[in-house]
Amino acid sequence: MVLEEILTSLMWFFYTLIPCLLVDGVAILPAPQNLSVQSTNMKHLLMWSPVTVPGEVIDYSVEYQGEYETLYLSHIWIPSSRCSPTKDPECDITDDITATVPYNLRVRAALGSQTSVWSTLEYPFNRNSTILTPPEMEITKDGFHLVINLQDLGPQFEFLVAYWKREPGAKELVKMVRSGGIPVHLETMEPGATYCIKAQTSVKAIGRQSAFSQAECVNVQGETLPLVLALFAFVGFMLILVVVPLFIWKMGRLLRSSCCPVVVLPDTLKITNSPQKLISCQKEEVAACAMTVLSSETLQGLDLAGLEKGPAEAEEPGLHDVGLMMGKAVFLFSSMDKGQEKSERACYVHV
Repeated sequence: MVLEEILTSLMWFFYTLIPCLLVDGVAILPAPQNLSVQSTNMKHLLMWSPVTVPGEVIDYSVEYQGEYETLYLSHIWIPSSRCSPTKDPECDITDDITATVPYNLRVRAALGSQTSVWSTLEYPFNRNSTILTPPEMEITKDGFHLVINLQDLGPQFEFLVAYWKREPGAKELVKMVRSGGIPVHLETMEPGATYCIKAQTSVKAIGRQSAFSQAECVNVQGETLPLVLALFAFVGFMLILVVVPLFIWKMGRLLRSSCCPVVVLPDTLKITNSPQKLISCQKEEVAACAMTVLSSETLQGLDLAGLEKGPAEAEEPGLHDVGLMMGKAVFLFSSMDKGQEKSERACYVHV
């Protein structure tokens, strides 16, 4: 490792003194210079000064060597997954840096069949040197709910959010947010109060956190439910109180009429006299009643008008009423002459 660094230093010195050598009359392609890594929030970008050849486009190749390749794979170099080759004087090596160990990086220029020597990064790069910045945050109010939406920096990032009500002696509350890009409810706010929020970035893979962001504060006005909304809520509640019992009562009547219908007798079968009077008929009086059952066909030819009271009623029982039930007629005879006194009794036959 020490020998390799000495050779690299000598190479740099050589190219500083003699920027261009001639081999068989052909100029050797110069190597890229000023290699550096810019790393922010676990995004690593290797950069270098471009090699310029008038009228030509230079290609570059990037390779890396981690601790595993150095110790167990005989110092082999692995081409970068994104930048072999590339025409830009920079390379995103984020996907190549997968462990928190030192990485050696090198770049070579190429023009057709010509290639330069490798230029190696002066100091190995370790991703724990990345610069962590506080996340961007968006604070909103959803009614009386305090909601925060944090910048999505990737799956390795977590965020620590601190919030408090701005008043003397207020306690600072802390909440861990596992991922960004998703709105998170923090607090149910009190009307008329002011709440402040700040956040920091945390990466477990490297065991580091960023500084806290500047606190942002929101004010909750002393809002109350609008009068119209309260009125609608009251009317809706009253409608529920009235409509639901009415609906239950109506359904009960419908079910009762469906399961247990009420049978109504026709007008011709309704008894106009008192049931008590009917029951009080004596045995001999019932025997004296003339009872006749006729079919409905016989009744069709019967002249009911001729059955009205006439002179013969003084000696013979008369027709007092006629009823139809189930296609048959029930005759009730009630006028009987007992000497000088005429009595009326109502008798009926249940067919």
